[in-house]
Amino acid sequence: MFIAKTTTSTILPLLLLYASSILSYCNSLIVPIPAANPTSSLKGTTLSRLHDGLPIDLGDALASSSSSKKTMLILAPHPADFNTIEYIQRLKSSLHQLTTDALVDRFLLVINGEASSCTKLAQLLDISVATTDDNEKTTRIEIFPDPTGDAGRRFGVDRGYRPDDPSLPPLVKLTVVGLGFGPPWGTLPAVLPGYSGNPNGKRGWIEQSLEQGQRMGRWPEVLKLSTSGDVVGSKFDDFPLVGGWGRRPFELATLRLQNIIGIQMEHWEVLKPVDDRCLTQLGGCTVVGDEGKAIYSWVDRGLCDVPDMDDILSVL
Repeated sequence: MFIAKTTTSTILPLLLLYASSILSYCNSLIVPIPAANPTSSLKGTTLSRLHDGLPIDLGDALASSSSSKKTMLILAPHPADFNTIEYIQRLKSSLHQLTTDALVDRFLLVINGEASSCTKLAQLLDISVATTDDNEKTTRIEIFPDPTGDAGRRFGVDRGYRPDDPSLPPLVKLTVVGLGFGPPWGTLPAVLPGYSGNPNGKRGWIEQSLEQGQRMGRWPEVLKLSTSGDVVGSKFDDFPLVGGWGRRPFELATLRLQNIIGIQMEHWEVLKPVDDRCLTQLGGCTVVGDEGKAIYSWVDRGLCDVPDMDDILSVL
């Protein structure tokens, strides 16, 4: 019998990965009642669509779904938030699969910000925004600015640490959640895998997002481009032993650093929320089918704690 010698340095990352996977799994199963019944909880919540100003009742939009024409609704935090940016990056990478394999026909994205902030974020992330052209063949994302964050609260998103305590400034509440020191507790389990990597993980959405950011001039630049501008590799390919992993150590953390520096910090004044409640309010998402019945629902439990689109696809 062979007994492997282990050390704290080798056991700890494995324990963190295990804890992260268990927490993420539990979070995907435990959601508030409104999030489990989004069609009824959002009935009467009307927001104006970004590209044409058309008022849409979110509950009615979900109710019009069917098994062959599902609807995905993302209730994102404010435009400068980590989770909002990552929701969009993950969604963009999976649009084709969600449309063709899961038969998701409509994508609704609610962002807790003003129309000008949502427009700026769409430009920064190169979102394929819905148009009024009925002949448009590409997958379309309908964006709905929600400066007060009311739709998210009706859906049942987590509002952060002590949201109704007026004695604590919003930035203090945000710091507590960001450092993982208070409820919700999902920040550290979501952040740590970005540094540790995963041999069996997937990095497609990460590489696509890094490429989009690098072409927009965001730092750090880690992809290798040919003279013609094609991506021919990544600096992470050169990592000894782990270069062939599905998701390499620090790869996701590098994308998040790019998002922090090139989007959040550089454009904070344009993207920041106008309602203090939205500074700490997290997000969530749902996919509905026949008559708006939820097939999948999720609420974030911390910063960077957003669902894996591959998990959603496996459910659908």
